[in-house]
Amino acid sequence: MAEGQRPDPEKAAAEYRSKFKRVRDEVGKAIVGHEEVVEGVLTCLFVGGHALLEGVPGLGKTYLIRSLAEALQLDFSRIQFTPDLMPADIIGTNIMNEDQATGRRAMEFQKGPLFAQMILADEINRATPKTQSAMLEAMQEHAVTAGGHRFALQEPFFVMATQNPIEQEGTYPLPEAQLDRFFYKLVVTYSGKDDLKVILDRTTTGHKPDLKPVMMGQEIVGAQNLVRRVVMAPHVQDYAIRIVMATHPDGPYAVGATNKYVRWGASPRGAQAVTLGAKLQALLDGRFNASFSDVQKVYLPAMRHRVLLNFEGEAEGIGTDDVLNEIIEKTPTMSEAAA
Repeated sequence: MAEGQRPDPEKAAAEYRSKFKRVRDEVGKAIVGHEEVVEGVLTCLFVGGHALLEGVPGLGKTYLIRSLAEALQLDFSRIQFTPDLMPADIIGTNIMNEDQATGRRAMEFQKGPLFAQMILADEINRATPKTQSAMLEAMQEHAVTAGGHRFALQEPFFVMATQNPIEQEGTYPLPEAQLDRFFYKLVVTYSGKDDLKVILDRTTTGHKPDLKPVMMGQEIVGAQNLVRRVVMAPHVQDYAIRIVMATHPDGPYAVGATNKYVRWGASPRGAQAVTLGAKLQALLDGRFNASFSDVQKVYLPAMRHRVLLNFEGEAEGIGTDDVLNEIIEKTPTMSEAAA
């Protein structure tokens, strides 16, 4: 490729970091604390993935996605998942319409709330697996099929789903195939004392944050394309592959915790998420090449929903993050072959 056709890596990284920071700062006007969660959600958006947030109700998950939609000037739609929600309630359905002038009748597709650019799937694990699965095609293909016709969704298309902890009553575990479509799983914890004070000062005194749009849809699409052009050296890619394969029980790179507590490991989508997440971290650090530390930083949110523990792990109270942390600790950055 000619030199004139290639962007200056340093300049491109600086512009990317600036855009990311502008959106993050704008959302920060409304969201108090949870910096890692906010950055994780923005990471999913800026790489073209989807985010799954887990936490008890009332921690600001819904408010976060509303604030993000305001800052990005994107069409926003909220879907409240309930046990009686049907797939057609999400995707849409064919209805009979009559032309007032001619009296002719024809079937017409009535689009559902899924036809927006930014979707909040609120409490997605309250719905039955059948309805949860209705999101699969949209999340993977950015299109839906209804009545034998395929309808493309407008880009950028981003789904942020929230779920309550599965131990709560009235919840259905998400199918593994759908979990794998989420780029990150982010855990939203309780706010600390200082953050809670700021929340009370903002929400009980009539304060209303004035969020201004700072990016357009096409800018986000351009940012998503730039991430894929970041360089990942072969030895860094090899490390990313090995720590993903380390989640496979009895595999060549499995650690002790994997063999003892893991039932199923991560799919190739996990490796894709780790790679793209690491590339984005490099851009945020002003670099156009991903490093070992970039891979390690994104490993937990990219992998925690892709690793399924066995009965022994659940019985002993082992968390998925515990296994993943052991993998990072025990997997050398350089392979023996490379060394």
